[in-house]
Amino acid sequence: MNYRHAYHAGNFADCMKHALLVSLLSHFLRKPAPFMVLDTHAGLGRYDLLSTEAEKTQEWHSGIGLLADEPHDSPLTPWLEQVKKTRNPHVYPGSPLLISYLLREQDRLICCEKHPDDKRKLYGVFARNPAVAVHERDGYEALRALLPPKDIKRGLVLIDPPFEELNEFARLAQAVSTIQARFPAAIIAIWYPIKHRTPVRNFMTGLQDAGVRDILTAELLMKPATDPDQLNGSGLMVIKPPYGFAEQASQQLARLKTVFHAFSAEVVQSVAQ
Repeated sequence: MNYRHAYHAGNFADCMKHALLVSLLSHFLRKPAPFMVLDTHAGLGRYDLLSTEAEKTQEWHSGIGLLADEPHDSPLTPWLEQVKKTRNPHVYPGSPLLISYLLREQDRLICCEKHPDDKRKLYGVFARNPAVAVHERDGYEALRALLPPKDIKRGLVLIDPPFEELNEFARLAQAVSTIQARFPAAIIAIWYPIKHRTPVRNFMTGLQDAGVRDILTAELLMKPATDPDQLNGSGLMVIKPPYGFAEQASQQLARLKTVFHAFSAEVVQSVAQ
């Protein structure tokens, strides 16, 4: 399929992914040492929720649209405060824009987007931001070309593919191997759709069989994962999650489950060996 995220921006899956992403980045901010983020499938950077695409599906109405009156003490507040930095309630920030809001002078963001039109728009978002580099290239190929970063020892690799290819999970498994070989200190965060359980289960088993340890999975299901033709939920896998992230993720997913009337929310962390 030809996936265009403009139709889905701000939906339940975006809310879950981005709330957890902000929590992950907050752990880097606890120390002054610089960090780098590589966003392999960056997209447009920001999305107009009143666009023809967004209004056609109206998915954001049952996502970010339900969080306008979230209480200040909500576990989602750190993320929602970043969302408000667009200064427009109908502009939703994608992953690269959210990340850029949290960068300090010493930190860096590298965005990869292979679609020329999307890359051009993304470049326009960051044209005046020296901390952000935008590349028109395949995100998986970029792992070998751009890792490890120069003079930076801490980092996050965010892989959020469109799942246009039937072998996407196999490509993700190879990507994990590449990252751990080239930048072993990196935290790896992978978003994945949940339609039915078999592909996700096989992906996790394959990583464990390959010796990957310290894996956390956070999943939000809107309905049971029994229909392979529907997006029933979404997950974020974090390899080498920072201390305390599992508790943060559990609190955030619990709140999203309540607000979205979701079927289930779960955080599972394997034991590092």
